[in-house]
Amino acid sequence: MNDSIPGPQFGLYVPQLKMDAASVIAVAQQAEEHQFDSFWIMDHLYAPGAPGCDSLESWTLLSAIAGATSRIRLGHLVGCNPFRHPSLLAKMAATVDQISGGRLDLGLGWGSVEDELTTFGFPFGSRRERSDALGETLEILELMFTGEPFNYSGKHFELRGAFGLPRPVAGRIPIHIGGGGRQLTMPLVARHADWWNCVGSARHRLEDLAPLRGSARISAQYAVGLARTTADIDEVAAKTARRMPEAGWGKALVGTPDQLVDLFLDEQARGIDLFVLRFHDFANAETMRIFATEVAPNVRAHRVAQTGS
Repeated sequence: MNDSIPGPQFGLYVPQLKMDAASVIAVAQQAEEHQFDSFWIMDHLYAPGAPGCDSLESWTLLSAIAGATSRIRLGHLVGCNPFRHPSLLAKMAATVDQISGGRLDLGLGWGSVEDELTTFGFPFGSRRERSDALGETLEILELMFTGEPFNYSGKHFELRGAFGLPRPVAGRIPIHIGGGGRQLTMPLVARHADWWNCVGSARHRLEDLAPLRGSARISAQYAVGLARTTADIDEVAAKTARRMPEAGWGKALVGTPDQLVDLFLDEQARGIDLFVLRFHDFANAETMRIFATEVAPNVRAHRVAQTGS
């Protein structure tokens, strides 16, 4: 992410469900046009909860988005570590970073959807084993990104004379680790992450978990219902709850633009630097425009006024 931005950042999350590549690319281009800071997709081989629908492979899609945009940062929330050997992952990440001109953020998790891993034949072991494997992946990524030859001997992976070329544009890629587990996730965040991505279902525990993150900055995921008038709030709230249930997404932020400004300022006060949004209407172009002109600037302006930046 762009650490030079003084105020909070806004990312758009669009899981590529029931969408063709051209449609996802078009939404990413609109997000860039409307000055969103980042654009995020999912990394699944099927759609959890809706396994029978089209779901494009994420890294191939991200490459296409990288070539069709020029400013917005790109990433997964979050990548599934068991899907790829860390040396291959490092090569893929460096390649997409090169294609995008250095705009990749690398989101990773240890893989929590066991049904998906079983369905597609990935050996996954226990939750602790998956967490340990992610820790080794993060160590290998750091070594691969140096471009220098190295050996690595771990419990899960062993490399001899490995190296990663080309290197990422800036020499490394910011790491986002997603989750809300005190024992398996937060130690990895503290040890390796630039950003801790607090999933929506863990936001109510943010104050308890945040001290465990080390120096990582905080991002969080939100279901957002933008109502154009107060008369629309009930309908928008119902649609938001139906499409993004609280059990998975946490309490949604729903309201008119003015009301959303206040809600985001409350969340900002909790220490969140990056808001990752999934809109109730799947990121309709007009919703993005209204958010970009009536919500985001006012949240950022308040931050600048507070800090004097």
